[in-house]
Amino acid sequence: MRRPFVNPLARLDRATLEGGPEGRVGYLMSWYPTVTETFILHEMLELRRLGVDLEVFPLLGGATDLRHPGSEELTNRVQYHRGLLSAECALTQLYWLMRRPRRYLRAWARALLGNARSPGFLVRALMVVPLAAVIARRMELRGIRHVHAHWATHPALAAFVVRELSGIGFSFTTHAHDLYVDRTMLREKIAAARFVVTISQFNRALVGRLFGDAASVKTVVIPCGVDPRLFLPRPAREHDGLLRIACVAGLRDYKGHRWLIEACAILRARRVPFRCVLVGDGPERPAIEAQIARSGLGELVRLLGDQPQDRIRALIEESDVMALPSTVTSNGMMDGVPVALMEAMAAGLPVVSTPVSGIPELIQDGRTGLLVPEGDGRALADALERLHEDPATARQLAFGGREHVLRYYNLIRNADQLCKHLTAAVEGRATPAGEDFEEARSGTSRSRHRSGHGGALGVLRETPVRCGDMGSDAVP
Repeated sequence: MRRPFVNPLARLDRATLEGGPEGRVGYLMSWYPTVTETFILHEMLELRRLGVDLEVFPLLGGATDLRHPGSEELTNRVQYHRGLLSAECALTQLYWLMRRPRRYLRAWARALLGNARSPGFLVRALMVVPLAAVIARRMELRGIRHVHAHWATHPALAAFVVRELSGIGFSFTTHAHDLYVDRTMLREKIAAARFVVTISQFNRALVGRLFGDAASVKTVVIPCGVDPRLFLPRPAREHDGLLRIACVAGLRDYKGHRWLIEACAILRARRVPFRCVLVGDGPERPAIEAQIARSGLGELVRLLGDQPQDRIRALIEESDVMALPSTVTSNGMMDGVPVALMEAMAAGLPVVSTPVSGIPELIQDGRTGLLVPEGDGRALADALERLHEDPATARQLAFGGREHVLRYYNLIRNADQLCKHLTAAVEGRATPAGEDFEEARSGTSRSRHRSGHGGALGVLRETPVRCGDMGSDAVP
């Protein structure tokens, strides 16, 4: 249920602001919910369990009616605005123009000048700035002290505008396309942010090469994580001679489905018995369907479309291998570190992928999975056939993969690290950016912050754990 509209022109006395909850964190993303961003949902849920009093501010609204398990816990925490053409939006522009005209005009100027070289981003800025003004006002009224945005494109621009108007500091997580392709105004966003999160050492090194040492120092590597309480080891199953292949990924060119279909055709020619399921949807679906039809694989390869996560977990349990042959497109687009691979590995499913971007940090070839050259259907078929014919190797890789994910891509650990940074930002302390993940990998992690969240982050009283309470080597 949406909250009643508050007239932005009404006088706001100091008691109204000071009477609200102290230290709330606002999470800002383009859409919520959306089927492909379960990692953001799980991150928010874990931060809530750690005591972070957060609220969700979708920039554009909800992208799907599909609900993943756990999303109901945030239902009353989502602040949907009334849209670009609403009275709320118009009155809020007038509020900022009357109350803080210099800040309001400066926010517009910086957004337009910063996006001037990209026609697409410039047009979207005309929508983002007024909506961000609405969100900024709502955040003031809700007692938000820090904003964390997911994706360095429009959500980070909205957080940037929120800071310009309200003075509320922000951070953001950059993942893939928002660093590899869509870098418009990224230098300014990094400079303005309290800290920046990225999901791999590959990404952090790229930030340093593009924007210099100061940007790299401000950037901390906190990988997306998998909840080990949801992805338990698969039940042991007798090898029955059929190879069950799963691929969970949006149907987009950089996911490399064409090479998986080619590999399936090769496996059929080699008389390897198999079935392959593709979970996900996207613009490449017509091309993939056509390739399946041309190859005569209609009875062997099935497209299941988008699925809720409980169904994906069931598919992982039923499968023998996860294949995701990511590739780099002509415009530089590529995967970050696919969460689907982490989930499969956490469940003890062997995985096959390619050495693209941060994937080799997750999949160490021959130890935690197999890597094959990108764009090579035959090499992919060879790897899949190897796992089919050598169950012992498949089990060894599955064990190594699960161990690796639980140690370095564990949602409980990684949300704890993000919680430390959010706490420091809200309290006005320097954030220990650029260190956590690499130190954890090398075993030299510093002592953890254990001061609790009493006033800074609004403790959820029903949650006994606080960020920093776990030892650095805690693995459930």
